[in-house]
Amino acid sequence: MASSTIFKLLAIFSLFNVCIASRATPNSLVEDVQTQLLKYHKGALLQGRISVNLIWYGKFTPSQRAIVADFITSLSPSSPSQSQPSVAAWWKTTEKYYHLASSKKPSLSLYLNKQILDDSYSIGKSLTQKQLVDLASKGEKMNAINVVLTASDVAVDGFCQNRCGTHGSKSVAVNGKNQKFAYIWVGNSATQCAGYCAWPFHQPIYGPQTSPLIAPNNDVGVDGMVINLATLLAGTATNPFGNGFYQGTADAPLEAATACPGVYAKGAYPGYAGDLLVEKTSGASYNAHGANGRKYVLPAIYDPSTSKCSTLV
Repeated sequence: MASSTIFKLLAIFSLFNVCIASRATPNSLVEDVQTQLLKYHKGALLQGRISVNLIWYGKFTPSQRAIVADFITSLSPSSPSQSQPSVAAWWKTTEKYYHLASSKKPSLSLYLNKQILDDSYSIGKSLTQKQLVDLASKGEKMNAINVVLTASDVAVDGFCQNRCGTHGSKSVAVNGKNQKFAYIWVGNSATQCAGYCAWPFHQPIYGPQTSPLIAPNNDVGVDGMVINLATLLAGTATNPFGNGFYQGTADAPLEAATACPGVYAKGAYPGYAGDLLVEKTSGASYNAHGANGRKYVLPAIYDPSTSKCSTLV
């Protein structure tokens, strides 16, 4: 299952490894993906109007929750006015996979639905993969992506060691019928491994020691979470059940965003995120405008129409 698989770049580069469907670490050697194409394995993709439900586990401030909620809202082209380049324009690249999968012009529309708060750490501060899936089950059971976000003081199996987040799916019985919902987990790495999971907003643990960038929402941990969440959402949309678009083996695939590790803008190379835009007053880096005046840094997505990593700037 994609939710627990680790694609080991260590075996290739003898440097590091990356969790399946989670963002690559900053020292990732950017592989020449121009000649690669993610194969479609004929599985179902998410269709129609899909709710995104946020399950907040642990302590998050209202402002932190707003950063993520505004990002989800920004994915829709009908969201409040966004300047260009926009989050919605970034997300539009995923539509190309849907056009490849079907001639019937299927579509996917995401919207922010429930936000569930569990700030009492109801099952403790050390979680297993099974517990993450149980938390995800608190969201909607049909036509849903349930996102579990764990606070900076919550330890999760594999977190910081080989993954920053993960995605998968779970089968459930709804009104006597078997249904599946997709889920995502992302951890806040601010106090555990910001150099691993919140780069380029923190000095990297390995590789070229370039200066960290100023986070667009002035929160290294949560701005890093947005990058990882964006990566996982792209993987969920294009490979929700482990048999969609990916390259490699089913238990260790490269997906739409993990095929472009460490790339955020043109000119990116190992240890350098690329030529991002810079906000004049704060000096913060960004490549996408979102709802409510937000700015974000989002990962490159592999564009199947050009066989290249596509960036907004």
